[in-house]
Amino acid sequence: MAAEHSTDAATTAGPRILLYSDDLDTRAQVRLGVGKRLGRGAPDIRWTETATPAATLTEAEAGGYDLFVFDGEAAKVGGMSLARQVKDELYNCPPVLVLTGRPQDAWLAAWSDADAVVSQPLDPIELQSTVAGLLARTPAR
Repeated sequence: MAAEHSTDAATTAGPRILLYSDDLDTRAQVRLGVGKRLGRGAPDIRWTETATPAATLTEAEAGGYDLFVFDGEAAKVGGMSLARQVKDELYNCPPVLVLTGRPQDAWLAAWSDADAVVSQPLDPIELQSTVAGLLARTPAR
């Protein structure tokens, strides 16, 4: 009976999202734009936030994430280069969403092998829809 309960808990766990930005405000805008959950009655999203490339790579390599959201405008090491690195280095890499500074940067994000791009200023409807679409393509962990 206890094993059945733990299986139910695992199936009701929300998606795990790794969010990288060196800007605290950008991370807050993403969380606010996506929302606490993907829909009414859906489990809460489990966010992990990182502010440095090293912490991001450590978390990504640890695994267990359903989606990566990387800030392409982060200083020193942007989300586009991190996206390219995790896509090249991680087996079964989850989808990657890159946030760009402007719509014209979408071509550059294509180099990074990002699965999707959302430009700033962040439109909450577009952001939430993009995140939901990427997570729908990912098998539950």
